Amino acid sequence: MNIATTPAVPFYQPTGRECALFRSAHDNGLPLLLKGPTGCGKTRFVEHMAAQLGKPLFTVACHDDLSAADLIGRYLLKGGETVWVDGPLTRAARTGGICYLDEVVEARKDVTVVLHPLTDTRRTLMIDRTGEELRAPKDFMLVASYNPGYQNVLKRLKPSTRQRFLSITFDFPDPETELAVLNSESGLDAARAKPLVRLAGYIRRLSGMDLEEGVSTRLLIYAATLMAGGMGVDQALEAAIIEPLSDEPDVQQSLRDLVATVYG
Repeated sequence: MNIATTPAVPFYQPTGRECALFRSAHDNGLPLLLKGPTGCGKTRFVEHMAAQLGKPLFTVACHDDLSAADLIGRYLLKGGETVWVDGPLTRAARTGGICYLDEVVEARKDVTVVLHPLTDTRRTLMIDRTGEELRAPKDFMLVASYNPGYQNVLKRLKPSTRQRFLSITFDFPDPETELAVLNSESGLDAARAKPLVRLAGYIRRLSGMDLEEGVSTRLLIYAATLMAGGMGVDQALEAAIIEPLSDEPDVQQSLRDLVATVYG
């Protein structure tokens, strides 16, 4: 769990009206769900908006073992005494911060039960262990994200949960926007960043055939950062794109051939 309170505003290049929708959701006390592929900018968007609004951000990376207690809090032994320690969701609800549940479908099913009262007109969080019923202040906001492409029968966001949120669908940015992101995040000049963006477009068109998912903007930033630091193109792309995308030798070779075509 990460708590960000820095006043600095992380760079984010809008692709539509998502910033206005986030602000409106916050101002009206409405929860927001972000849907989109891995590495397309969902987390950076939330960080950007939290900084813009001047609100503390409580980020939780959801996983198979994440339980409601991990979000709400638990009793811990401190200095020989048993004391209650709030979890990130409770802290956000107390302080009027933003709680961001990244890949919420990965969490255990008891998590959604806890979220439901916070996502309707009640805006309450029941802390069973202490008997407290916490009513979230107006500034509190719940944001969650997930990747629809990785949903399966066992890990699917139920309609009863999905329909409690406003929703935004994210995708990889258009080439011009992605070029601006690479330049801002890595410092790589446009002349060397353009082939990277073009390569990403080719790879993403292969998604669903030889690859589970297209190359993320995050990986492009990694590659651009290595190149801006002086690493050769082939070595940077091998480490930041080819190896992370696949373990299959045939697929890796196909990616190398694609790199040779773009950079040839």
